[in-house]
Amino acid sequence: MDQNELSQLSNEELLEVAKNNKPSPVLDAFFIGFLGGIIIFSIVANSWGLVTLLPLYLIYIFLKKPKQYEALKNELKKRNLS
Repeated sequence: MDQNELSQLSNEELLEVAKNNKPSPVLDAFFIGFLGGIIIFSIVANSWGLVTLLPLYLIYIFLKKPKQYEALKNELKKRNLS
């Protein structure tokens, strides 16, 4: 969700999204490392393609999640809900 979508939610909906969207940095770090290992293995095995591109996309998703959570925290702070 971007800032515009968050600003259109009601206070109750925003609190529900915040409750369901808590980051877990240890789990995210584990999956990023695991996916990085898959990428390194695919490079060593000379198998470019979906085996390399899919983990890169998933790493991008994991790195983008904290930015979305930060936007959510900013909206909560702006509405004095946190």
